[in-house]
Amino acid sequence: MRAALTGPGGPFAVVRAEDGPQAGSLVYADGPRTLREFVETTWAFGDQPFLIAGERSCSYGEFFAAASALACRLSEVYGLRQGDRAVVAMGNRPEWQIAFWAAQLAGLVAVPLNTRWTEEEFTYALDDSGPRVLLVDGERLPLVADWARKAGARVIVFHGGDHSRAHRARAGRLSEGVEPYVDGVEPYVEGVERYEDLPAPDPLAAPPEVEIRPEDDATIIYTSATDGRPKGAVATHLAQAGAARNPRFHAAASALGRGVIPGQGPAPVTLLNVPFFHVAAFAGVCAAMSSGGAVVLMSTWDAQEALRLIRKHRVTHYSGVPATARRLLAAATRTGDGLESLRIVDTGGAAPLPDLVGELTARYGERIEPHQGYGLTETGGDVLAASGDECRLHPGSGGRPTPCTEVRIAGPAGEALPEGETGELWLRGQALARGYWRDEEATAQAFTGGWFRTGDLAVIQEGRVRVVEREAPGPVECEGETVRGE
Repeated sequence: MRAALTGPGGPFAVVRAEDGPQAGSLVYADGPRTLREFVETTWAFGDQPFLIAGERSCSYGEFFAAASALACRLSEVYGLRQGDRAVVAMGNRPEWQIAFWAAQLAGLVAVPLNTRWTEEEFTYALDDSGPRVLLVDGERLPLVADWARKAGARVIVFHGGDHSRAHRARAGRLSEGVEPYVDGVEPYVEGVERYEDLPAPDPLAAPPEVEIRPEDDATIIYTSATDGRPKGAVATHLAQAGAARNPRFHAAASALGRGVIPGQGPAPVTLLNVPFFHVAAFAGVCAAMSSGGAVVLMSTWDAQEALRLIRKHRVTHYSGVPATARRLLAAATRTGDGLESLRIVDTGGAAPLPDLVGELTARYGERIEPHQGYGLTETGGDVLAASGDECRLHPGSGGRPTPCTEVRIAGPAGEALPEGETGELWLRGQALARGYWRDEEATAQAFTGGWFRTGDLAVIQEGRVRVVEREAPGPVECEGETVRGE
């Protein structure tokens, strides 16, 4: 099955990179080499729905026009240049995706930040990454405004009306006798614009003309810190293009496993319950973008609301953490909801729950397919995955590597251990980060000879990787659910 996809001339054939940060690693032979190339193809989906939030629906055409317009403003009005950093800090709204992809179209380095952070944590990441522009929602504005003012960084605030007086008071920003500007944008914030006040996007306008190379940096994504401060994992465009292509391989392999020709049938509709700053969400959104699928967003987790959204939008894919997936199944069982449209339950962001697959199979047989994987911030999402019968027969497995991922089970001296022996999981491949932002010591410790040392203990059995002990990064709050692990 995999040979049909990865063999010479296959859609997911790989070659070994000869130069650049991924030199020596396997990379996809075909496909986009930058995130700009990747997102530009979505323009062809036109009026097909892309992002659905409440009663709002943003089509691919509207999304691309808005991202292009914002990219032009960042380049032509703000004077930002390739390599400048652009922070994105918002809840799960369509505008988050517009901001992130505008940065890519402009050749900037996007820096998504954890929306659950305190002001101190935001300040650390801002000092570390040094952005020239902050793309934030009203709720995050009081947490970053002082830094932006002192650094002279520009700010675009989205949904300023969400920035309530209570939020400002809690942040200690509401001065005696000073009233806020309209919709919550405060007068002490200089250089701030409201996104809602910007000119309407021209649907025929192109993004700015910039030349982006595969080896250029695309993102800095901060890890959950196990000790000390979080580290900014830096990924090139080539790496992120590989990370964006990996979900498409997972989908194609899953389809073949069901006896279906990949790419046939209607575009998927995904209910996504992972915060956009998390790499698991990046994979879910890119999977939809690859096929013109729609993404239904949830602001907070609620099982009954999830059932309603699945029925209303005929959701085919659920993407969330194992805990929310289990609650979804429990609610469906309790209410007698047959989840008739659902075809795939994809869980990530935390260690798999073996009994979850059993629950899914006991109630729905093989109609709803389980999918689970293994990935880290440094790998751009899942680089190991298992679907369908692979999950059912081996529910605790991390799965098999993507075509552009090599796996080593390493002993104490870094030597490769034979199959069946437990050692540290090392990874190498296109989607991996090139290192940590301005942290040579941490980079040298984690990245050696092109390999990334995960710190997790694992074993390979019949080509499948089973993680037996994971390092325990801090919890990640996923729309109302605590997720441990990257």
